[in-house]
Amino acid sequence: MLKAKLCLADKKGVLVIKKLDGNKFAKMIISGANNLYNNKQTVDDLNVFPVPDGDTGTNMSLTAMAMVDGLKSADIKSISKAADIMAYATLRGARGNSGVILSQFFRGISKNLKGKESVTPAEFADALEEGSKAAYKAVMKPTEGTILTVSREAALGAIEGAKSGELETAMLECVTRGNEALLKTTQMLPALQEAGVVDAGGQGWMFVLEGALSFLKTGKVIKSKAPKVQPPKKQVENAQAKVTGNIKFKYCTEFIIEKKRKGTKVDNFREAIKPKGNCMLVIDDDDVVKVHIHTNHPGFVLEEAIKLGEIINLKVDNMKRQHHSLINKDKKEDEPQPQVTVKEKKTAVKKEAVKKEEPKKRLSKKEELKEFGFVSVCAGRGMADILTNLGVDKVVEGGQSMNPSTHDIVKAITRVKAKTVFVFPNNKNIIMAANQAIDLIGNKKVIVIPSVNIPQCIRALMDFNPNKDTEYNEKRMTKALAKVKAGQITYAVRNTEIDGKAIKKGDILGLFGSDIEYISRDLDDVLVEMIADSVDEDTEYVTVYYGKDVKRQTVQRMEKLLSDKYADDEIEVSFKRGGQPLYYYIISVE
Repeated sequence: MLKAKLCLADKKGVLVIKKLDGNKFAKMIISGANNLYNNKQTVDDLNVFPVPDGDTGTNMSLTAMAMVDGLKSADIKSISKAADIMAYATLRGARGNSGVILSQFFRGISKNLKGKESVTPAEFADALEEGSKAAYKAVMKPTEGTILTVSREAALGAIEGAKSGELETAMLECVTRGNEALLKTTQMLPALQEAGVVDAGGQGWMFVLEGALSFLKTGKVIKSKAPKVQPPKKQVENAQAKVTGNIKFKYCTEFIIEKKRKGTKVDNFREAIKPKGNCMLVIDDDDVVKVHIHTNHPGFVLEEAIKLGEIINLKVDNMKRQHHSLINKDKKEDEPQPQVTVKEKKTAVKKEAVKKEEPKKRLSKKEELKEFGFVSVCAGRGMADILTNLGVDKVVEGGQSMNPSTHDIVKAITRVKAKTVFVFPNNKNIIMAANQAIDLIGNKKVIVIPSVNIPQCIRALMDFNPNKDTEYNEKRMTKALAKVKAGQITYAVRNTEIDGKAIKKGDILGLFGSDIEYISRDLDDVLVEMIADSVDEDTEYVTVYYGKDVKRQTVQRMEKLLSDKYADDEIEVSFKRGGQPLYYYIISVE
C-alpha cells in the first residue's frame, strides 16, 4: 500500500518515483557515495598541483563513506531522519576543504528536509538548491569554476527536471546540467585551463549524483569495489595504544536521543552525566541529541538519556580491552630523540621558570582544568616529539595527503584537560575542518590559530605567554605566524607546466607557500638555494626538519656544509628529525 502511494508503474512495469521516502533516499546517497569512492583516484589525479598531496578524491570519498556507515546502521523511517544522519556523519567525518564543503552541502539539504516523511521531486530539487547555498556560505571567498559552481548548476537542472513530476527525470536533468557546468570549469580558472583538466571537487560531486541516478534507473545500489582507505596497521595500533595507555574511564559510549518534545533543553542532562566521565560531547540539534562520553557508568548515562527521549544508534566499546589487545602486539622500535636548538632551550627554560612560579594544584576528586591547552596536526614521529616538547597536549596525525577528519580534531580537543584549547591545523587544507570542530565542542573554548605549516606553529608556541589572557595570546600567536619564512621541498608526481615552467615527474620541487619557486633534479642544490634566498641580515636561526626518506649521512653532510657557510653571519643552522612523509625537508628561517 505504501509503495502505491510513493510510486506509479509505467508501461514497462518499471517503478516511476513520484515521491521520495527516507529508505530510497538513503539508497540513492549510498549508491552515490560508493560511486565516488570507486572513482576517488580519478578525482585525485585531477589536482592541478604536481606535488604529492592531490587528495581531493580521497578526502571527499572518506567524508562520504562516513555518511554511508551512518545510514547503514540506522533505522530510517523518514527522509528527514535520513538527511539528519547524513548531515551529522559528514559533519564529523569531513576531511580537507573539499570534505568540509561536501558536509555543508548535506547540512543544507538536511535543514530543508527537516520534519518531512517524504518529498516530491520538486521538493527534493529545492533541497539540492539549499545544499548548494549552504556550501557557498561555508567558503569565506567563494570561487566560481569549482564544486560550488557545479553544485549550483546541478541543482538548477534538478529544479527544471522536477517539473515533470518524476524523480528520475529530475535527477537526469540534474546530472546533465551539472556535467555541462563541470566541463566549463576548465575555462573558468586559469590553472585548470593550463593543465587541461576539470575541477576535482566538481568531478567528485558529479560522481555522487551519477551514482544516485544509477540507483533510480536500475533499483540497485552501486557497491564499493575496494576496502576503505585505512592508515597503516602499525600506525593505528601505536596511536591507539598511546591514547588509551592510561584509561580512567573504560566505556566509550555513543548514541542519539530522539527527543520526546522538540526544543527541550539538554543542560540538565549534560550536567548530570558530566561528573561520570570525560571526552564528553552533547550536541543539541533541535529534535535529536548526539552524545559521546567515556565513562565507567554507561547505565547511569542511558538512564538520564531516556528522560529526554528514545535512544537510537547505541554503541558501547570497552576501551581497556581494546588497548590490551593492541599493546600485546609487536611495538614500534623507539627512534632517537630530536636535538634541541639554542632557541628552544631558551624557551623551555622560560616555560619551566613560569611553571615553578605557579601554585601547586590541590588534589581533589573532581579533576581541575588548566587554563590553556594545545592541539596540533602534524605528520612524522619526530615532528610529534618536537611539538610535545613545546607544550602541545595532543597531536593529531595528518598533513599532506592524509588530512584528519573534523571528528579526529574534536576527539583530540575533548581529551585536553583545559578551559581554552588552541588548535594549530598546520595545513591550509585542514583549517576548515578545524574551524568546523568548534561547533561540536560545548564545554570549553576552542580557538583555531590558522597556521599553514609546522614552522608557523612552532613560532606561535614560542610566543605564547601563560601569564596573559586568552585574547592576548590569540592575537600574539596569530601575529607570530608572519614572523617565520617557511619552505618545503618535495618531488613532482606528474609531468605538467605551471606558470610557464615545465615540470617532469620526479623533479625536486622547492615551495614557498603555494608557489613552486625551484625545480631541479638535485635535492642538495634546491636546499642550498632556498636557504640562500631566504636569509637576510636579520636572520638568526635556520632550522631544517628532515623527512623519513632522507638518509642520516646526507643530513650530517648538509648540516656541516650550511653551518660552515653561515658561521661568519652568526646564523645558527640546525637539522632536526621530522620524520614527515612525502616532503624531504621543511625549512624554517627566522
